[in-house]
Amino acid sequence: MNAWVLRAVGLGALTVVLRTLLGFAMVNWPTNGSWMRILCLIVLVAVVVAWGVVDGRHDRRANPDPDRGADLTMRWLKAALAGGLGAGLVAWLLDFLPKFDLGDNGLLFEISSGASFIILMIFIPAMIGVALGRYLVGRESKKGSANTNTVALNKETAGV
Repeated sequence: MNAWVLRAVGLGALTVVLRTLLGFAMVNWPTNGSWMRILCLIVLVAVVVAWGVVDGRHDRRANPDPDRGADLTMRWLKAALAGGLGAGLVAWLLDFLPKFDLGDNGLLFEISSGASFIILMIFIPAMIGVALGRYLVGRESKKGSANTNTVALNKETAGV
């Protein structure tokens, strides 16, 4: 399976699950809606950033040269587009089932405005996570090379 398809399916499913839980919670506890929405958004963004950090770390370890890394931007853009559109379509279909209250939005809204928000909530945090992951591995490798150089320098000066 392509890497972007896995990310799209996973994050699209997470979005639908969070929207379903939020819809259920809003029906049962309507006065707590604002903090529940923020909590769902934080969960989605945290998962995306974490996955982006893992991607960035793995890519930097595989390709220490920054110019030779994988194109994670296109991988995450495709995942965000498919995940956002898929989540919007699935949420629209689930809204027809009884006991599912996902906002009664129309199909046009779900695949345009709703999907564009989810696309941004996947793509931008993922790129932040990828940059952070690459930075952390680059920093680790600089520490490792600095320690190696210092040890080699100490051995040379001790032998002189």
